[in-house]
Amino acid sequence: MKTGHLNRVFTNRYAIESRWDLEPAEAIALQHRLSCSVINKSTLKAVKTVAGVDTAYRQNVARAAVVMMTYPALETMGDAVAERGINYPYIPGLLTFREGPAVLAALSQLETRPDLLIFDGQGIAHPRRCGIASHIGVLMDIPAIGCAKTKLVGQYDEPALQRGSFTLLTHKGQTIGAVVRTRTNVAPVFVSTGHRVSLQDSVRFVLDCCRDYRLPETTRRADQLAAFPNK
Repeated sequence: MKTGHLNRVFTNRYAIESRWDLEPAEAIALQHRLSCSVINKSTLKAVKTVAGVDTAYRQNVARAAVVMMTYPALETMGDAVAERGINYPYIPGLLTFREGPAVLAALSQLETRPDLLIFDGQGIAHPRRCGIASHIGVLMDIPAIGCAKTKLVGQYDEPALQRGSFTLLTHKGQTIGAVVRTRTNVAPVFVSTGHRVSLQDSVRFVLDCCRDYRLPETTRRADQLAAFPNK
C-alpha cells in the first residue's frame, strides 16, 4: 500500500486532518493513540440536534449518509450523502479506514454542526477501543455514540426481554458497552461510548431515539438514505 498525502477536510467551523492510507500496523498504532483521547464521560450540554451516520458499499464504492434530526422530537432537519472510492483492504477492526473518507465528506455538507452523532457501528466496544464512533468523534471533537447491530468483541449476559433492559458488555476485565433491548422480544443492540458521552447517557439517548423499530430513528433513516439507488 503506497503512502499518500495528508487530507484536510473542512466542516463548517472546524478542520480535520487524517490519514486514511496507513499500512495496517500503522493504522492499529493510530487507533491506540486515538483511544487515549476518548472522553468516556458526558461533556455535552443541551442536546437539540442528533445525527445518524451509516455507510453502504457497492463494489469499490462507499456511500455514506448523514441524517440530522431535532431532539427529542426526531423531526428531520436535513441530510447529506457522499460517495468515495474504497482504497483500503477489508480488515476486521480497521473498517473505519474504508468508510472514513465518505463519512467525513457527508458530514462536511451539513449546514450546522450536530450536538450528537449516533453511528451504525462501534465506539469503544472495539479491540483497541477505537471503532468508527470513537475515531470520528475524536477527530471532530464531537459527542458520539456507537450503536451496532452485532458484537465485535466482548462477553455479556442476555438482557431481559422487556424494552429498556440491558446488560454490560465486557472485554479483558473492562466494561466497554451495553447490550440494550430497544424493543420487547426483539434482538438487542450493542451500545458503546464513542466520545464525550458516558455509557449511561449513551444508552439513554439510544432508547430515546428508538420509536417503533429496533434501531434508532437516526441511523435507521441514515441506513435508508445510504442505500445505492437501483440502476
